[in-house]
Order: sequence, then C-alpha cells, then structure tokens
Amino acid sequence: MARRVLLKLSGEALGRAATGGLDPTALHGIAAEIAAVPSKGLQLAIVVGGGNIWRGAGAMGGTIERVTSDNMGMLGTIINALALQSALEKAGAPTRVQTSIDIKELAEPFIRRRAIRHLEKGRIVIFAGGTGSPYFTTDTAAALRASEIEADMLLKATQVDWVYTDDPRKNPDAKPIKEITYMKALGQGLRFMDASALSLCMENRIPIMLFNLHKKGNIKKAASGARVGTLIAG
Repeated sequence: MARRVLLKLSGEALGRAATGGLDPTALHGIAAEIAAVPSKGLQLAIVVGGGNIWRGAGAMGGTIERVTSDNMGMLGTIINALALQSALEKAGAPTRVQTSIDIKELAEPFIRRRAIRHLEKGRIVIFAGGTGSPYFTTDTAAALRASEIEADMLLKATQVDWVYTDDPRKNPDAKPIKEITYMKALGQGLRFMDASALSLCMENRIPIMLFNLHKKGNIKKAASGARVGTLIAG
C-alpha cells in the first residue's frame, strides 16, 4: 500500500515577508521541492494557509468582525492553492485543487472519495478553503483532511528545525524537542499547532512531523519517512 501523507504549508511560506502577497521566487522554490517528491509508492496531499494575503480581524483594529474576517482568510487560501497548482504543474506535477467552499468555476468541491481517487492516480491534491467554517485554523483543516483521507502522517512545514520548549526567538535557553507524545505536547502548552488540531491527530493516531521548510530537500525527506524534525506521536 502506498504511503499517504499530508503536507501543511503556511501562507507566509509563499509570500513576501515585508509586504505579503505572493512571491514568485518562493512559490517556484516550494513547487520545485514538492515536485521532487517521488510519486511511486507515495501519495501527497497539501493544505495551504492564507496568512500572506489576510492577517485576520486583529490586523484591522476591529473594523471587520471575526466571522467575516475568517471567511476572507479562507478565500486567501484558495488564491494560494491556485497559485501553487499552477507552479506545480509547470514543474511537471499533476494536481487537483479541492475547496470546502463551493466555487466550482475555479476548483472541485471537497469530496473525500474523489480526493482519495486522485491520490491513488498519482495526483497531488491541494485542499483549500480551510474547514469551510469560521473559528478554525488551517492547522485544524490539515488535521481534519489528514484524518478524512486516512493519511499515514501529517507534515508541518515551518520556519524552524524543531519544536522547542519555548520560543527560541525570545528565549535563548529554549531547547529543541526531538520527539514528544501528543499528551505531553498538549499538557505543556507547546504552541507549534493549535490544541484542536493536535487533539484530532491524537484521536486518529496520525503522527506529526514538524520540520524546517527552508532546508533544501526536507520536504522530500519528510514525505519519504526520514526524521528531519520533531516527531509528535502516541
């Protein structure tokens, strides 16, 4: 049976750090890394965030209320998914975009059986639109989709190499954690993933690998099962 993994990408990974939006260099680089993942014996799905396009209600000083803000964020993930699809197909990787919001002129609706069929045919499936409901992060959307497609692992691509005991940018004494259980991660309040997403992975026994997106070859290694970061499991 083929190994099936879900890769969670932040919207910021596709954008410009200073101004947001989409960065062609970042988009091309990530697409090339993903396209290098071997298709034989491996099925790859992706959930992408929208933080490079929409930062949320807090950034607007209360001008836009939470539900509308979250809906705008979900639309941002669809923009990113379509951009990533275009870059991946230029890199030679067949893809499909499925959304939790009905926008059939641009992408397929999320249908679990159809998504699995695409994966079985060797296509990369990009899930966009979050969960389709406000108040849920794209981390939770990634955990939900990973559960629905019965993924063997959730890969969370980040800006750092490990989960740390504290924020290493603020605390120079923060120590890397190379392996931890779901319960310990929840109990210690480690903030690498929101609690609802972590709990969903725990309930469905989906291991999580957190790794540094910016190290060349890490996506391929992580998707193939290599230990390239922190493992969160039972």
